[in-house]
Amino acid sequence: MSRREKKKYHFLYKTTNLLNGKFYIGVHSTDNLDDGYLGSGRILRYSIRKYGIENFKIERLEFFEDKEKLFKREKEMVNESFLKNPLCMNIMIGGKGGNNGKGEKWYKEHINLMLQAQWKDPKFIEEHKKRCSKNLKGSPNSSRFKGKKHSDETILQMRNTHHLNGDQKGTKNSQFGTCWIHNDKENKKIKKSDIDLYPGWVQGRKMKFQEIT
Repeated sequence: MSRREKKKYHFLYKTTNLLNGKFYIGVHSTDNLDDGYLGSGRILRYSIRKYGIENFKIERLEFFEDKEKLFKREKEMVNESFLKNPLCMNIMIGGKGGNNGKGEKWYKEHINLMLQAQWKDPKFIEEHKKRCSKNLKGSPNSSRFKGKKHSDETILQMRNTHHLNGDQKGTKNSQFGTCWIHNDKENKKIKKSDIDLYPGWVQGRKMKFQEIT
């Protein structure tokens, strides 16, 4: 008997985004009904990251004696017709593993659109900066330079070193004569002399999100 089969409770649940009404149907086995579990769906996890865990609620729909009966019920409920609901965050038919239902291609396109929307949201960007700052402060190396700064003498020495060596100066600079341009979809580094070859592009770099491939 597997560890999951030994669990005390086996139930079908529904997790709903309270802000937009989108929902996810799944199954869960646990010994503690207050374990804080909201779901394992991939789109659901991205949605929780975007909107915040406080904007989701879970409902236990049905309880079962074992996981076989649980999976059978999930298969009956989460079928092809169910997946066509635009509010549904499930991407595969219930009671199965693998890439079923809407498919992996749909999943990637959907998630990439969500990520793109996130990086256009000032609130999300600000929260992302705060998370990065918090993680940095908690890292083992974060205290090495806390409250410290380079002395005027050290700064002068660094400047003189770059000056004497000619590092990153004029034509020796690896970025000399280049610039970034973008067209709202992609960034490209080009020679400044070639900028006229890209009509419709704007000089500068646009923040990009990491696509799932």
